[in-house]
Amino acid sequence: MLYTIKRLIAIAFFFFAFCITAAAQRTDIRGFGDVTTTYQNKKMSFGFDEQDLFITSQLTDRISFLGETVFKPDSSSHSGFDVSIERIIIKYNYAGNNNLLIGKHHTPINYWNDTYHHGRVFFPTIFRPLLFDAGYIPLHTTGISLEGHDLGKLQFGYNLMVGNGLGSQDVLDNDKSKSVTALVYIKPVDRLRIGASYYHDVIQKGAEVHNHPATLNWKVKQHLFTGSVAYFGKKYELLAESTMGLNHTDSTGTTRSFASYVYTGYHITEKLIPYVRIDNLAFQDDEVYFNKDNTTAFLAGIRYQINFLTVVKLEYMHQHSRYNGDINKVTAQFAIGF
Repeated sequence: MLYTIKRLIAIAFFFFAFCITAAAQRTDIRGFGDVTTTYQNKKMSFGFDEQDLFITSQLTDRISFLGETVFKPDSSSHSGFDVSIERIIIKYNYAGNNNLLIGKHHTPINYWNDTYHHGRVFFPTIFRPLLFDAGYIPLHTTGISLEGHDLGKLQFGYNLMVGNGLGSQDVLDNDKSKSVTALVYIKPVDRLRIGASYYHDVIQKGAEVHNHPATLNWKVKQHLFTGSVAYFGKKYELLAESTMGLNHTDSTGTTRSFASYVYTGYHITEKLIPYVRIDNLAFQDDEVYFNKDNTTAFLAGIRYQINFLTVVKLEYMHQHSRYNGDINKVTAQFAIGF
């Protein structure tokens, strides 16, 4: 039933996008994709990741539309693929650089999720930080938000969002509670952004949450606090983010966990950038919501930017986790935008 609903939503989205293409003042349709080669466990594999369809349209001088749909491999699907609507946003510019947004968003909880989205050609590394796959942060929120950017001398920015909580579907909330996200940041000098965010939700007992294999056995009150520093200069690159998660249940009290990563890159030339990244996931033994798979990872790679929308990367990663032990792999990626 859920698969049928998702397909109907996808069909409706494409119909809406087609209508906009015919009638809008200006519509842009872009795409992103990549292919990979991975060597792991003495075996080489070829593959590809998400193929991203990105549509934007300026409907009036104040109203615009953004849609992002991803096609990706899915072994559980009868076709071997899945279609996922990642973002549908209608934006109303009500004053200057201040906007009202309604729809399905990437939750503005950290710099990576708020900036890179699904265009892997823009990623500084091949893969996202570990906290994404670990289900540590809410990747999407369907709701309403107020945002502003480049305000004042410090180029202050903010995003205040209220939406359906974790365990909800795109078209229906699973309870009365609403998630709340608040992001603020400044850009005091060129290419530097310093930010902090707060996320709160009440996750009901019995909820099924994305990237969490088991049904929740407790009602959980969640608070996420995130700090980030991003600097992408002409010579040096730095992106450091850390999230502290507090999960509270009436029976177990409050547990505290941390998910962090640090990325650095150096421009040998304008197009050639070697880089490293360190990830760390740390959980308490009595954690009731997150998968308690304490993990550290180190990766080193090199990125060659043929041009803005054509990038080649080669990277080595060593990962050690509580449940899976040591993993070593080498991955090459060719990513494009068009």
